[in-house]
Parts: sequence; structure tokens; C-alpha cells
Amino acid sequence: MQLQGRMVLVTGADGFIGSHLVEALLRRGCRVRAFVFYNAFNSWGWLDTMPQDSAREMEVVAGDVRDPHAVANAMEGCDVVFHLAALIAIPFSYHSPDSYVDTNIRGSLNVLQAARRLGDVRVLMTSTSEVYGTAQYVPIHEGHPLQGQSPYSATKIAADKLAESFFRSFDTPVIIARPFNTYGPRQSARAILPTIITQLLSGARSISLGNLSPTRDFNFVEDTVAGMVALAECDSAIGQEVNIATGIERSIGELAALLVALLQPDAKVVTDDQRLRPDASEVLRLVGDSRKLKALTGWQPSHDLESGLRKTIAWFREPANLRRYKTALYNL
Repeated sequence: MQLQGRMVLVTGADGFIGSHLVEALLRRGCRVRAFVFYNAFNSWGWLDTMPQDSAREMEVVAGDVRDPHAVANAMEGCDVVFHLAALIAIPFSYHSPDSYVDTNIRGSLNVLQAARRLGDVRVLMTSTSEVYGTAQYVPIHEGHPLQGQSPYSATKIAADKLAESFFRSFDTPVIIARPFNTYGPRQSARAILPTIITQLLSGARSISLGNLSPTRDFNFVEDTVAGMVALAECDSAIGQEVNIATGIERSIGELAALLVALLQPDAKVVTDDQRLRPDASEVLRLVGDSRKLKALTGWQPSHDLESGLRKTIAWFREPANLRRYKTALYNL
């Protein structure tokens, strides 16, 4: 399936990855319907920062993914749905697990139910590498056991299994895209890279972080989006779970040292106890195997960590962007 000219819905379009995906789909010539979270400020999240010419090319629908009627109405007439709407912050899932069940599981069920009723709507479900938990072997391929090491990851496992069940039970054309740690412009301060960058750019000489030993596989947002688009266009990917990963492993400590050297060489990194996760909940090692994605689509990342960081830092250096972040606070 070629996406050019197709009507495409993006849930979570107002978020970090969602807004980049909307831009990529518009460039591809898609007719884009952006589903954003309804709020009293009439905010479209990061879509509000798009150039007016681009904004006029999309249709924006405000609603709540937990509402099955809103979801079904938004999906009417669509050929493809990219389902990104989710609660993603792991620490906040310890605090409010009910909201993660409602949004991540119930919201995904609403999308799947609507797709089943509407017929031949292709659904790309956005999963996460967190469903694997701490690696039992590396690199992690799609057959790795799933481990719910946080309420967040447990709800994403449940959403993945719902998607699998709809494919097996009802032939719903579902693809499960499983990105590893995505970073780039517009990312929330709940994530590690913005946490470090915004503290350093605000002039802090002491950078507060949690555990520095866990390792992650960092993928620039444009490459993650390219992987998602390639999967949505790939007929052979239907019914499959597919990693989007670089296969390169970096520790949080390494990443912090690299950014300190680039931005504030005299800064020190200190451990903040409130940023530490429960011992058995901390995912200690994640590095992905993307051979399946490459075999299906030919995808290759276009950025290494250095080039991705340069683009990310340049965006955060803009005063209007940095002002959006409360650098002195720990963001759950």
C-alpha cells in the first residue's frame, strides 16, 4: 500500500513523535486527520508550532482516545490509522496506574473495535521497547519474552496482545511497531535527553539524574517516523511485531558525559533519589535487533547519535523552545 493520496489518521498527533509523523505524512502527500486531546485551551500541542501553510493542509479533530464514539468518528473514511495516543511516562505510571489502563488499553481497544467495524482499515499500533523489560539477551529481537516491569509497560503489553488477538480473530490488518528510545526536538522533559539538555542549557552546574548504569538504544525521531511509515506501507508486515532500533547500546552515564562535554564541561552529575525507580522495576539493558524491519522495508537509520544530538541541541537552544521546559522540576 502506498500512503500518498490516502486518508490517514494519527492519534496522539499533538505529541512528540505524533507531530513529527504528521509532518512526514504531509510531505508524503497524504490527507492527514490529526486526532488531538481535547482541552479547554484549544491547544493542539506541538501541532500549534507548525507553519500555517502546513497546518492548513491537515484536518484536526479534538477528542479523547478513551471515548469509543470519538475514536470511531475520527476513523470514518480513513485508509490507515497510526495509533500513538498513550500515557508514556514510567514514573507517573507508579503514581496513577488506573489512568494508564484507561488510556493505553481501553484507548487501543477503541481503535481496534472501530477498525473491525469499519472494515479494511490498516492499523499501525505503536508499542515500545519497554515491553521487553531488562534484556535476557542482546540484541533483542521480536521473539524476546515480554516483561511488565512497570505499570506502563504492562499496559503496552496488553495493548499489543489485544492487537494480535484482533488480527488472529477478526483478520484486522494490524502492524505492531516497536520503537526503541526515540529522541529529538519537542521531546518531553520526562525523557532522559531533554532532562539533561535543558538543565545544561539553563546554566546548571549540577545535573540531577537517577540511575546512570542502564543502557538504551537511542533512535532519532525522524528515523523512528521513517520506520513507522515504511511499515504502514508494507503489506508483508501485517500481523507482525517489528522493532525500530539502531542496534547501538549507550549507558545513561555515557550519554550524560557526552552532553556535559558538549554543553557545559564544568557541570557535575549527581544522583537525585526521587528520580530512582524501584529496583525490580528499572529496565537495566535495552538494545534492539532491527533485522526484521530492514528485511521487510529496507529501512536504515539516517542519523548516528552525534548528528541526531546536534539537531536536538540546536532546537533546544532556541529561547522560545527552552522556555517551555521547567528545568528546575522533576517531571514525572
